[in-house]
Amino acid sequence: MKWSSISGSPLGRALLALAAAAALAVVVTLANSMLDKVNPSAPGPGSAGAATVSGKEIGDLLGTLVVAKEGPMTGYTREKFPHWDTNKPEHGFSGPLAQYAKCTSREVMMLRDSNGKVTLDAKTCDLTVQAGGGWQDRYGFIDRKTGQMGPYKFITDPTKVDAEHIVPLAEAWRSGAADRDDDTRRRLANDSLNLVAADPSANRSKGDQDPANYLPPGEFRCAYVEHYVKVKVKYALTVDTAEHAALQTAVDDCLRRGEFK
Repeated sequence: MKWSSISGSPLGRALLALAAAAALAVVVTLANSMLDKVNPSAPGPGSAGAATVSGKEIGDLLGTLVVAKEGPMTGYTREKFPHWDTNKPEHGFSGPLAQYAKCTSREVMMLRDSNGKVTLDAKTCDLTVQAGGGWQDRYGFIDRKTGQMGPYKFITDPTKVDAEHIVPLAEAWRSGAADRDDDTRRRLANDSLNLVAADPSANRSKGDQDPANYLPPGEFRCAYVEHYVKVKVKYALTVDTAEHAALQTAVDDCLRRGEFK
């Protein structure tokens, strides 16, 4: 029987669905293989604030991204990305951070990205900030009145720190997450690779924009690009044409600045 005669049948639609699932599995497998080589479980970006991959590695990752038109926001809510989950190994908070299994991914991220004397109680999950402790913003923001970079903020009150998704959840939805299952979206929303503590002023100036419309103006810019690309690759999310061009421009700029070795 010819394919043309069965493609519109229930059997044909089932075969197409299986083929699409198999293709996605191949993409995800290849992506994770590449990410393993560039150490996605390296220390989080908050307190470090520096890129960790070479120019070749970020170029190879960028080259694996699929360019496609963004999907609609139909059906999107933040509840489609369950968070905050408890600190499971799949979320990537490894080493000493693994002991906080009762705490949420947000709470563990806050500890990871803190500076100075900040502790997290493994039983109660209470954050304690002692003298000199807090969170150093590295995003930076442009002052709308002056058009210049505003001062980097050091925040000592944990309730005034935003848990930033580097690839915004709405952007992930438009880039393919709408077609993923709830478990995949849960992992994306709680992944240490996609989380960083940020100054609310910087986070909210970004909103759900992709790099075609927003990149951090401050010193976290190149590390942000690295994490953004890694997350898109890891979850087989697409990029649109303008987004891909902006990422390539940002990578080239980071190479000129010596951020990607």
